[in-house]
Amino acid sequence: MATINNNFSKLSAGYLFPEIARRTNKYLNENKGVELMKLGIGNTTESLPLSLVDAMKAKLDLLSNRDTYLGYGDEQGDTTLREGLVKYYSRYGVKFDSTEFFISDGAKADAANIQELFGRENIIAFQDPAYPVYVDSNVVGGRTSGFDDEKGCYNNFVYLSCNEENGFIPDVPDTKVDLIYLCSPNNPTGAVMNHDQLKKFVDYARKNKAIILFDGAYSEYVKDDDLPRSIFEVEGAKECAIEINSFSKNAGFTGVRLGWTIVPKDLVSEDSEVGQINSMWNRRQCTFFNGASNIAQAGGLAALSGQGYEDCRALVNYYMGNAKIIKKGLESVGLTCFGGDNSPYIWAKTPNNMTSWEFFDFLLKVCHVVVTPGSGFGPSGESFIRVSSYGHRENVEKAIASIKENM
Repeated sequence: MATINNNFSKLSAGYLFPEIARRTNKYLNENKGVELMKLGIGNTTESLPLSLVDAMKAKLDLLSNRDTYLGYGDEQGDTTLREGLVKYYSRYGVKFDSTEFFISDGAKADAANIQELFGRENIIAFQDPAYPVYVDSNVVGGRTSGFDDEKGCYNNFVYLSCNEENGFIPDVPDTKVDLIYLCSPNNPTGAVMNHDQLKKFVDYARKNKAIILFDGAYSEYVKDDDLPRSIFEVEGAKECAIEINSFSKNAGFTGVRLGWTIVPKDLVSEDSEVGQINSMWNRRQCTFFNGASNIAQAGGLAALSGQGYEDCRALVNYYMGNAKIIKKGLESVGLTCFGGDNSPYIWAKTPNNMTSWEFFDFLLKVCHVVVTPGSGFGPSGESFIRVSSYGHRENVEKAIASIKENM
């Protein structure tokens, strides 16, 4: 008799972004002709840099010729791209071997799948608020007994609160945990951990034989040279951290799909040997993954250096220009805002003690602007909204003008 994975039934109310879409579509269906301005989901909007397009076109030309056609590539990713990433990280003074890089079709899947490497009995800690995939993948993985409606969080998980008092940077756990999910620059708060703050987590992980799962998908948005762009800028991190990253937000590859994960050979857990976790992830990828698109990988390689890198920097600067407009505009109507300086996200406090969803509905129905309710990212996200800088400049300006006019 076939049975289902009942851990899916433990997931709390609907996934955040489909719920936003449901409410938005309901409003549009009931209010024909209304134009909504979307500053919610972090989906890039500007065209791909031509230097990356040219690189992918050149790859397509090779695939159109029988003599240069290639089918399946290495599950770990093209060697040239992995070597390109080795050089990319050398800018931060970090040295890797290309076999420590694994090319993916985006960071989200790896952020979920990486938990397959670890035992179900592991105690998991998350920044709170956090990108939902970290929590939900561990729920489905069977690491919680269920959702506590009264507390607004899952049992058996450790929530590392990120709030105004600590500058949205969590303290290290005060109990022993096994896996720690960190994201810096953070989605959704926009906060960036400095070197000393990251070092505290690295020191904790090394002492407790814990492993940090570090999401660096927004690293290219860090403008301040004193802030780390990779956890591996911290001494000792190779022994206790895995880093997941993506081309989605710096190269506009949200639809093209391309990312990477670094699993150092020095990485060890409480019960593993040096090199074992790297070998396990390699086996996992070879068994369950056929590799990222070779066309996308050609574009990714172009994004790492030369004109392609400069074009990607220009794209990032465009979105950061949007972030400046959004933050200034929201502050002008009296909202308290965080982030938006080294991150594409602005984390704004709701006015008049409104809940996150109440303010979402107000902005939707009164200002015709769609944002993301902070409570969807965890209990500490209540009373905040996340505003995304991903959008056409003219639409961003129009959205902020509407908020100024109607608040």
